[in-house]
Amino acid sequence: MSSSWKRPFIRSLLRLAVAVLLLLPVVIGAPAAEAITAPELRGQRSVQDLQPDMHGRNLQQQEFLKANLEGFDLSATDLRGAVFNTANLQNANLSGADLEDAVAFATRFDQADLSGAVLRNAMLMNSKFTGAEISGADFTDAVLDLPQQKALCSRASGSNPRTGVDTRDSLNCR
Repeated sequence: MSSSWKRPFIRSLLRLAVAVLLLLPVVIGAPAAEAITAPELRGQRSVQDLQPDMHGRNLQQQEFLKANLEGFDLSATDLRGAVFNTANLQNANLSGADLEDAVAFATRFDQADLSGAVLRNAMLMNSKFTGAEISGADFTDAVLDLPQQKALCSRASGSNPRTGVDTRDSLNCR
C-alpha cells in the first residue's frame, strides 16, 4: 500500500474533524453565548497577563482567543499545546519558540519571525503566513492549508537548530 496518499488523506480528515467541532454548537442549536462565551473569557484571562516582552516564558497550553499579540516578543517561548483562535500574531517575534502540538485556527502570522521555531504536529488551518520568516522552522506533521504550504515552500530554507530537520523537508516541499 503506497504511503503517498496517506498524509493528504490524514490532513483532510483532521480538517474535517476540526470543522465539525467548530460547527457542532450551531448544528445542535446551542445558544451562541454557551458556545462562545466561556472560551472567550478563558482567553481574555490568559491575555490580560501578557506583556509585549514575553521572551523565554512558559505559556504551555494557554488559550489566546481573538488575542491581539501583534509585535509581541514571544521568542524562545514554550507554547506547546497552546491554542490560538483568530489571533493576531502579525510582526510577532516567535524565533526559537516551541509551538509543538499548538492549534492556530484562522490566526495571522503575517511578517512574523518564526525562524528556528518548532511547529511539529501543529494544527494551522486557515492561518496566514504572508511574509513570515521561516528559515530553520520545523513544520514536521503540521497541518497547513495547501496554498499556505506551497507559499511557505517557495521561501523555505535552513535546518532547525534543535531538531536538525530541514525546513523544506518538514513542509514536504517538492
